[in-house]
Amino acid sequence: MQEFEQLYKEYARQVYKYLLSLCHEEQIAEELMQETFYRALKSLKSYDGTCKIYVWLCQIAKHIWYKTLAGNKRTQTTELSPEIPSADHSVEDHIVLRDGKMSLFKELHLLAEPMREVMYLRLTGEFSFREIGEILSRDETWARVTFYRGKQKMMKGRVQ
Repeated sequence: MQEFEQLYKEYARQVYKYLLSLCHEEQIAEELMQETFYRALKSLKSYDGTCKIYVWLCQIAKHIWYKTLAGNKRTQTTELSPEIPSADHSVEDHIVLRDGKMSLFKELHLLAEPMREVMYLRLTGEFSFREIGEILSRDETWARVTFYRGKQKMMKGRVQ
């Protein structure tokens, strides 16, 4: 059990960042991270060591995220949540920022996998290229090239 506590201390933040890059909501990422470690504890005996423990944890987290998405599609409801603009920005600035983020994520969504996942991990999860390579079972160079190509595709899309 002490071994698992050490595992949690060492990887919880990284798993949280990974989940945040997928769901973009802190509270959901926190809940999913807790679920990830709960399931990892239950299935620790099945970990065979063929990949790094961090990659194994991210695979569990990704599976939980996809399962959550599937469940949400079935029970999706629309909530009215008025956004309160911050005092630092005018209402107009707030709208422009929100629209800019919205169009960026729309463009990201149009990218094919695994390019989209690399872009999400880098932009929202702030993972290094080495970490992205590990998560996706590739190397750092592949992650760099994939990110660069994704950026180029998105820039071409905006220019046209």
